[in-house]
Amino acid sequence: MRILLDECIPRRLKRHLVGHECRTVPEPGWSGKKNGELLRLAKGEYDVFLTLDKGLEYQQNLSDRSIGIVVVGAVSNRIEDLIEQVPECLAVLDTIEAGQVLTVPAAATTPKNRSHPGS
Repeated sequence: MRILLDECIPRRLKRHLVGHECRTVPEPGWSGKKNGELLRLAKGEYDVFLTLDKGLEYQQNLSDRSIGIVVVGAVSNRIEDLIEQVPECLAVLDTIEAGQVLTVPAAATTPKNRSHPGS
């Protein structure tokens, strides 16, 4: 499957989506494009748009899209948090069809303590 990763997703996630051809929004030169334009540009080039933007389906008219959209509900866009979502993402990618918007729910984990020792 050909996947376009939104700008908010670290490019390092590509190597974890095994079995899929992944590119980031900057790779084809689409940095800074709004979601509607991105989806229009992606038509015919990609099968799925992977994003963290939970409001995307409410911001755009997605009824006539020929691309599937996967919204990842991660704690943050840190690669460590997104890697926890990879198994669910791969399962969704196996079932998504053109025009569908599917959500990968946030992992049921406690947010990690990011404080530094001695602070």
